[in-house]
Amino acid sequence: MAADRTYHIVLFGATGFTGGLTAEYLARHAPAGLRWAIAGRNPDKLAGVRDRLAAIEPALAGLPLLTADVTDPASLRAVAADARVVASTVGPFIHHGEPLVAACAAAGTDYLDITGEPEFVDLMYVRHHAEAVRSGARLVHACGFDSVPHDLGVWFTVKQLPADVPITVDGYVRVGAKFSAGTYHSALTAFSRTRQTSQAARERRAAEPRPTDRRVRIGPGKLGRSRDLPVWAVPLPTIDPQVIRRSAAARPEYGPDFRYRHFAAIKRLSTVLMAGAGLGAVTGLVKLPPTRRWLFGRLASGQGPSAEQRAKSWFRIRYVGTGGGQRVRTEVAGGDPGYDETAKILAESALCLALDDLPPTSGQLTPVTAMGDALLHRLTTAGITFRLLE
Repeated sequence: MAADRTYHIVLFGATGFTGGLTAEYLARHAPAGLRWAIAGRNPDKLAGVRDRLAAIEPALAGLPLLTADVTDPASLRAVAADARVVASTVGPFIHHGEPLVAACAAAGTDYLDITGEPEFVDLMYVRHHAEAVRSGARLVHACGFDSVPHDLGVWFTVKQLPADVPITVDGYVRVGAKFSAGTYHSALTAFSRTRQTSQAARERRAAEPRPTDRRVRIGPGKLGRSRDLPVWAVPLPTIDPQVIRRSAAARPEYGPDFRYRHFAAIKRLSTVLMAGAGLGAVTGLVKLPPTRRWLFGRLASGQGPSAEQRAKSWFRIRYVGTGGGQRVRTEVAGGDPGYDETAKILAESALCLALDDLPPTSGQLTPVTAMGDALLHRLTTAGITFRLLE
């Protein structure tokens, strides 16, 4: 349905900090002939973003600007009807995301976002997966640091092991960077909505089919000294393992019995103890309206670190995979995860869906099930490393 749309890609939320970085990445890296536009609710701010882009690439002085607002469903339907792919950075997605998902599912338009909110992803499956299957739309959430490096990293690791054998993979995440405002607000939102998140997960489990001929498991693992790396392994309660589990459930390459565990890799026990105490305090405080408002005010949306600060940031994920009597270690690594690499990943994911020759799929998908090796190739070319260590 989306083959002959006006635009290959529409970037929704380009006036925000991460949205602006994504627009700048496209300005520098979009192939010749790409038809794209930026969208948001404030025409004046959109014009300001276009001026920045024209300073990078003068031909973008005429980049189309589309006025659309999440409170105006008709404007979102118009954007979806004109695009092959709509990529969104407008969060927290549980509050702002569903109208655009609904518009894309109905129009047969591929949709991407950078959410890390399990409640939102589960509700979008329950409410819009079937419509997207009918229309041919691909709805791909978590196309930033949450969860593309993790999802593709496990996929890359699995491919280094024998086929048709039970496989286990443990992931160890290290980050040297400032949290993005979007990640911070999404985390606070999730901590304040544990009951709603659990309910959404139950609704999805009741609606989503599971493989009957294979077993797929994710586990939190245990806090302790890692047997694989010289670090403390701290169970990491992010959306990433859920995304990985859904990729494994959909792809037979993960073997007849697949298990994944997800950890933060921390060098010092004192850091582990301080982080645990801080997380416990935030989890309690965010449930109270006065302290919740104070916490949300600590880091404002639309703001972020300077280019110099981002240039010093990094991430590194080590994987240990076993299967068929073999053991491998792999690594995924890149630069600033919360901003620069998230913008890169979202932009390359949008280009992948819009331009690459991909298997025919539809409905709510993971990055691996929607794009797989095509996105892996794009990100490797763009500077994110996927390598076999041993």
